[in-house]
Amino acid sequence: MGIFWDLIQQSQISDQQDTTTSLEARVGTLEEDLYQTRQTLHNLVLLLENHFGRDINQNGRIG
Repeated sequence: MGIFWDLIQQSQISDQQDTTTSLEARVGTLEEDLYQTRQTLHNLVLLLENHFGRDINQNGRIG
């Protein structure tokens, strides 16, 4: 009976590792998406500031 219990535990450990790996991959993807979104937003603010000649993000300068 002990060998069956060991197999069940090993299966559960393997499933948990797969879940953890999947979660880490999803977090990595979300972090990359966030970085790209922030870059796009930054570029948009620069374009708007240059187009309208106003300090939109209030950093003390235009562009």
